[in-house]
Amino acid sequence: MTQMDSPVSSAAEPLEPVAKNSPAQVLTASVVGTTIEFFDFYVYATAAVLVFPALFFPGSDPTSALLASFATFSIAFFARPLGAIVFGHYGDRVGRKTTLVAALLTMGISTVVIGLLPTYEQIGVLAPLLLAICRFGQGFGLGGEWGGAVLLATENAPPGKKTWYGMFPQLGAPLGLFLSSGVFWVLLHFMSQESLLSWGWRVPFIASILLIGIGLWVRLSITETPAFQKAIDSHERVEVPVAELFRKHKRSLVLGTFVALATFVLFYIGSAYLLSYNVKVIGMPFLEALEVQLLGSVVFGLAIPVIGKLGDRYGRREMLILTTVLIGLFSFILPVLMTSGPNMIFLFVTIAMVLMGMTYGLIGTALAAPFPTAVRYTGSSITFNFAGIFGASLAPYIATYLQANYGMTYVGFYLGFAAVVTLACIFLSGKDEV
Repeated sequence: MTQMDSPVSSAAEPLEPVAKNSPAQVLTASVVGTTIEFFDFYVYATAAVLVFPALFFPGSDPTSALLASFATFSIAFFARPLGAIVFGHYGDRVGRKTTLVAALLTMGISTVVIGLLPTYEQIGVLAPLLLAICRFGQGFGLGGEWGGAVLLATENAPPGKKTWYGMFPQLGAPLGLFLSSGVFWVLLHFMSQESLLSWGWRVPFIASILLIGIGLWVRLSITETPAFQKAIDSHERVEVPVAELFRKHKRSLVLGTFVALATFVLFYIGSAYLLSYNVKVIGMPFLEALEVQLLGSVVFGLAIPVIGKLGDRYGRREMLILTTVLIGLFSFILPVLMTSGPNMIFLFVTIAMVLMGMTYGLIGTALAAPFPTAVRYTGSSITFNFAGIFGASLAPYIATYLQANYGMTYVGFYLGFAAVVTLACIFLSGKDEV
């Protein structure tokens, strides 16, 4: 694997053709699209804690209902690699722009349908089955969204600003988390918990159709990226990108997947699991638990542009190593912060989301770097979404199980293990190839 084949290489990439889109168009299109996609994705995560256990999995004890709800939550992560392969194929064959529009529609339609679903009380076991199918659709759409949004930014980036441009689509995650948590926070201010369970929970899902319209308008206003246009003009496209990827870039796929492992484990411990822990274990009121999540999303978002600047100045690899070491150290104090009362929860989420912003702001550009243009959409999408399976899909479930059966110390061990694996893969993908 060459220097360009390293998932965390910070070496200067070859100059690309001059972009036809203005920086404002590119960065707006990348961040707006991912914000909408992650809003849809996180609305489900919030509802999976607050309402879905009662509406779609009644008759179980609270812990079993929550675990069942988290199981449907995890379905999306297994759908995401399939979405990455399908949308990645068309993104590398047809173009970034068209594929991004299709991914946005897939995610959006699945989200709106969730808001229209009957509950278990109305149609019985068919209700959770339909919920699972819609969750699969959400994951399938997001599997094709992320890689295209990162490429839309990085393939339009001027020399020396790859990491800065690559962090813009990453801002969609904290913005989506803030908006999804904020919507439920507002709903609980204007209605009772009974009204939320009766009909209010549907509002965020159905209202996302407005955001989808905005996203489509922005996405349709841009032109194809210069790097992909060059691939067309030079006849560099391959017939089956995923076959080419597994034939020539297996090492980059494996290392890239685990370079992102700690990123995903940290985020879902600090968001979906933390929300359930605050509500179900320490008895924090819904509104206060959502306020913790809102704080986390703000801190998360503020850290991303800072690391974007530092990554271009000091190197993605160096900043990723530093951040991963800090995540490993943080795993030792996680049990103390999580078990020392509500005030320490605010400190926990602040530290966790600063670290999350640092790692997440780098990971988009890092995962796209190893792959040539002809397979870059497919390659970056698959590595990101494979990491989602190993690091995110079961993180709330595993953390809930470990805390309930062995104590919070083992949740810290879980995060620490993920940091060690990630750090090892960063060194493997950088030291021997640079």
